[in-house]
Amino acid sequence: MLGKTYLTKQASLLLEFARTTSDSDLSAKLISKAADLKSQADPLPDKDQGPKAPDVADFSPGDPTER
Repeated sequence: MLGKTYLTKQASLLLEFARTTSDSDLSAKLISKAADLKSQADPLPDKDQGPKAPDVADFSPGDPTER
């Protein structure tokens, strides 16, 4: 599954391309695709909520009990 950050970045790039082209048909298609990507990204959480790698520990850097 693609993340919200990725989809948002891709939509932004499509809009940038749409603004720079002189072809109105291409511009309309790029804007439409950007809207599709945005609608996919909107319901996703802002950050990746996937499982952490097994070698990643949750601890505070100032907490000496978890070192």
